[in-house]
Parts: sequence; structure tokens; C-alpha cells
Amino acid sequence: MFSSNEKLTRLMRHVLKLHRSHVDRLIRDYDVYPGQPPLLIRLSQQDGQSQRELAAGMLVKPATLTVMLGRMEKTGLVSRAPDDRDQRVTRVYLTDKGRIAAEAVMRAIEEVEARCFEGFLPEELLLLRRFVLQMHDNLSEWKPE
Repeated sequence: MFSSNEKLTRLMRHVLKLHRSHVDRLIRDYDVYPGQPPLLIRLSQQDGQSQRELAAGMLVKPATLTVMLGRMEKTGLVSRAPDDRDQRVTRVYLTDKGRIAAEAVMRAIEEVEARCFEGFLPEELLLLRRFVLQMHDNLSEWKPE
């Protein structure tokens, strides 16, 4: 499928697309749509975050998050409520259905990652991690004009 001189970024993009596609297939029975798993995971780690905190943590615009939360409320994954101390702040909570879905998301990610890294030696995984972190640092530090 790919030639030996294929651009690495194209290969990485394809692997990430396959990863996401497999996770999405594994969780389709939980009413979780593409883009929602990171939000479910964030809330499972710290429930009751404000919409502003969630948007900042996920690096999305507040309006984008509002649309996502509306859809997740309709499917019963989350609920929103005003903050007890500051009514201007809206907090987001997982419902029981949302907690079950978040657990399914984490299991799906673990399953896909296990399959993805099947056959890798521990040293190879460490080296791959170092390479990916170096790429992240290179791009994070770069300030193109």
C-alpha cells in the first residue's frame, strides 16, 4: 500500500485515522460520536468541570464545545448545571450512561493500542516514544512567521 519512500507524515496521519476509526467502531453502541471520546475521558478524570475549563483543556473554541455538549446531552451522556457559587458558570457532569460510555472508550483505546503495538519490543516502544516526543517538541518550539 505504501512505498518505501512515502512521506512519514502521511503514514502517521493514516495510522492515526485507522486508530480513531477502530476506536469509533468499538464504541458505536454507546451513542458516542467522533470527537466525543476525549471529552468523556476528561470528565471521567474530573467530573464537574466548567465549560470554559473543558474548552481550554481540549484546545477547542467554547462554541464548538457547546455544540458538542448539546449533542451529548440529547443522547444522555452528560448533564449541565449552574455552579453552586457562581450562576454564570456552567458545570458539566457525566450521567450514569456517560460513565459507562467513558469506561467503554478507555477499554476501546487500550484494545486498539494493544493491537497497534503488537510485536514491538519494549525497547522499540521506548524509542518510538522518544521520537514522537522529539517531533512534538520540535513543532511546539517552532514559531513560523
